[in-house]
Amino acid sequence: MDNLTTSQVTRSLGSGLGGAIALTILHETVRQFVPTAPRADILGMRGIAKGFRKVGEQPPGEDDLYSLAMVGDVASNALYYSLIGFGRKVPVLTGAALGALAGVGAVTLPGPMGLGEKPTTRTSATVAMTVGWYLFGGLVAGVILKQWQKGQE
Repeated sequence: MDNLTTSQVTRSLGSGLGGAIALTILHETVRQFVPTAPRADILGMRGIAKGFRKVGEQPPGEDDLYSLAMVGDVASNALYYSLIGFGRKVPVLTGAALGALAGVGAVTLPGPMGLGEKPTTRTSATVAMTVGWYLFGGLVAGVILKQWQKGQE
């Protein structure tokens, strides 16, 4: 792989952040109105609380856990989606692939990680939304990066 320039890394991180924000807005908006919507917020809160307990600390209250989960979700998804910038010249396809993989992971990994399965697998609609929404985040990141790349030609 060629050496990445600072500009390429910045665009990769920025597009990843754009995809992560789009994903989080979608998650948080739809869950307010659709009872079967995935609950990534609950998984995040459980993961953070589990971490606190693992080191012998009392987890913060629900509002603070929620805030930490949102920041953690956006940050981790932004870094993940920024991997799109390390692909070759097909950022939208790379974004779709990474997004679909993240969605499958969000459905299959919480149970084995001890975070519970229901937030992303309650119904077949929940599973489909989970995979689809992460795919959406990857596509958004890919489109953003593609547009920035066009501007550099």
